[in-house]
Amino acid sequence: MVKSLLSLISLRQNSILSGAAILMFAVFASKVLGLIRDRLLVHNFDTSTAAIFLAAFSLPDLIFQLLIFGALSLAFIPVFTDFISHKGEEEAFKFATTTLNLALLIFTFASVLAFVFVAPLNSLLVPGFSGEQKQLTDSISRIILLAEIALLIGSFFIALAQSYQRFIIPSLAPLFYNLGIIFGIVFLSKPLGIMGPAFGVVIGAILHALIQLPLISSLGFKYELTLDLFNSGVREIIRMMSLRNLGLVFEQISDRVAIALSSLISYQSVTLLTFAQHLYTVPIGLFGATIAQAALPVLSREHSKGEIESFKLTLLTTMHQILFLTLPAAAILIVLRIPAVRLVFGASQFDWDDTVLTGMTVAWFAVGLAAQSVILLLVRGFYAFKDIRTPVLVSFIGVLINIVLNLLVVYFFNLDVWGLALSSAVATNISVLLLIYYLHQKVGGFDRQALFAPASKMLLAAIVSAIALYIPIKALDQLVFDTTKTINLLILTGIASIFGLGIYLILVWLLKVEELATFVNLIKKISKFQTKLKTEELVDETSAV
Repeated sequence: MVKSLLSLISLRQNSILSGAAILMFAVFASKVLGLIRDRLLVHNFDTSTAAIFLAAFSLPDLIFQLLIFGALSLAFIPVFTDFISHKGEEEAFKFATTTLNLALLIFTFASVLAFVFVAPLNSLLVPGFSGEQKQLTDSISRIILLAEIALLIGSFFIALAQSYQRFIIPSLAPLFYNLGIIFGIVFLSKPLGIMGPAFGVVIGAILHALIQLPLISSLGFKYELTLDLFNSGVREIIRMMSLRNLGLVFEQISDRVAIALSSLISYQSVTLLTFAQHLYTVPIGLFGATIAQAALPVLSREHSKGEIESFKLTLLTTMHQILFLTLPAAAILIVLRIPAVRLVFGASQFDWDDTVLTGMTVAWFAVGLAAQSVILLLVRGFYAFKDIRTPVLVSFIGVLINIVLNLLVVYFFNLDVWGLALSSAVATNISVLLLIYYLHQKVGGFDRQALFAPASKMLLAAIVSAIALYIPIKALDQLVFDTTKTINLLILTGIASIFGLGIYLILVWLLKVEELATFVNLIKKISKFQTKLKTEELVDETSAV
């Protein structure tokens, strides 16, 4: 059994769905741990104190996203895949080593500057903070900056492994990252206060990289202290990232404006907005990001070989698979927003007012959930073409809309923190339509029937399911269950979710949505694989006897 398990975790996933299925299991575990982390945070600290820890991430995350994440998660994989296809593995690894060293050099330099000037930079990012709260935020930001260096190495390992279509171990890395933070909250909070979770981030970042070392070594990668700035692959990444970073700047400005405005609404609004984002991004990470990540190597290979028709089929099929999963998730999250928030964040220092506000924020975020998930795929479609300009243009338009709406929400309409989520949903849905339009032009046109018919059917099924779900949740809540008790709330949420999901599956079956059969077949394959593993275990035990 151990031998079978070891071979499984280093196995190459040959299809998008097989890779995505592996990612989903691991991402689900990681997301659950992330929500447990948030619950433990508000169990040990009130929402205003928790806001210090969450706000301290703004500066380190901004630097990491702008300088590193885009290069490693999007630009690296298509270029590395091209190197393997046309120049061989040895040249590909030389390019990879230079990429890692250059990333470490740039990020370390930026981190040192941020470490020195953290106080004025944080004043820009969270203008509502002052006094001791501001000083603690600055101190925690400095600690997280150190942790991000280890996270950089781990992110490079993920990109390298995914280029070989190895998804299992890389998908476990975020799980260990969250475990490190949880360790800091549980064991270091009493002696160190809010600084405890900060040191947990350092532990988690180190684990994030270490867990992947055996796989990276088995792929043949060996680190060398080289820096070939004239490498054609490095030049290609720099070219791609010069535009991609512009897009990331827009996106990060949008995120930081939302955090800054939430800090002006109230201290705890930073916590409520962040927690709502964490809950809303669970299905995005589980279904959107996983399938999009698994699709990128396939899309890159098809474009590299000039197989445009296969590219179009792969992209449309993958997009509809994402919609099949995210549309009902959005419907369930909108209707069950309050029970979901109570279950996840209902700790002793998270009161009813916090719950209602967070629930409303989650619901408005969820209006853009499916669109945000599809955007992750469409951007990768452009990246397979090595077209960075178009996604950057769309990002700029979306961010501009979002910022204008955010400012109107806070300064003109005087809405609470949920208004920021509404702005985000509007901008996200406009962005996905623009990306589809431009990609339609780029590939020589999608079949409009194939593009819109399945999506329309799934959207209709999701809306009807949400309406149908609202009735039993209200009836059971008022007449059957005492939802002040966690176990009853859990039972109610489970029954309602199963009912809503059942309605959705019946409707997509009646509407003859092909994705239903696709996922049914995938489940059958997984069941057969589990049976095979059990058979191998029995054979091994018999042989041992």
